[in-house]
Amino acid sequence: MESPVVELVEAEYRRVWDRFYDEFMFQPSTSSLEWPAIKEPAASVTWSLAALDDDSDHERLDRLVDVVEQGLTSCLGSKATLLALDWQHTAYRFAPQSVGGPGQPAWPLSPYPDGDYYIYLSEGFRTGSFGHPWEGSLCLFGEEFLDATSTEAAKLLGRPIRRSGRAVGTV
Repeated sequence: MESPVVELVEAEYRRVWDRFYDEFMFQPSTSSLEWPAIKEPAASVTWSLAALDDDSDHERLDRLVDVVEQGLTSCLGSKATLLALDWQHTAYRFAPQSVGGPGQPAWPLSPYPDGDYYIYLSEGFRTGSFGHPWEGSLCLFGEEFLDATSTEAAKLLGRPIRRSGRAVGTV
């Protein structure tokens, strides 16, 4: 990759989204009866983003973004690339080690779903994040990624709402 962030061309955009729809059984919907919108992987944890509602200075949100970005960067190889998908909008391939630092381009998108589904995916679709704007949730998946992020995510967001796609009971 010549640039650390490249926009997916139309044919690749369609191929990536088709694969995502198939592998994750993606069913976009604003109806709570249809949530979650994906078949959450076996190694996944999903949190409500409601804990960020009173974060007026965005400190917890900024920390969450840092945790996700650092976790993805740390669990991928130094030459690995990620896909950044924004439902029905531009999608990108980027090198996480070459973005977000001083003098580097910013990460495309955010793990926080700001009006649309925001998705980070490893090239093999085994690791990433799925931000659901209408449920107000964030699903992180991939064992190594969860090992790197789940403790800090839980400190920021509280108790998960689902693990491996199954509702977490209340205590």
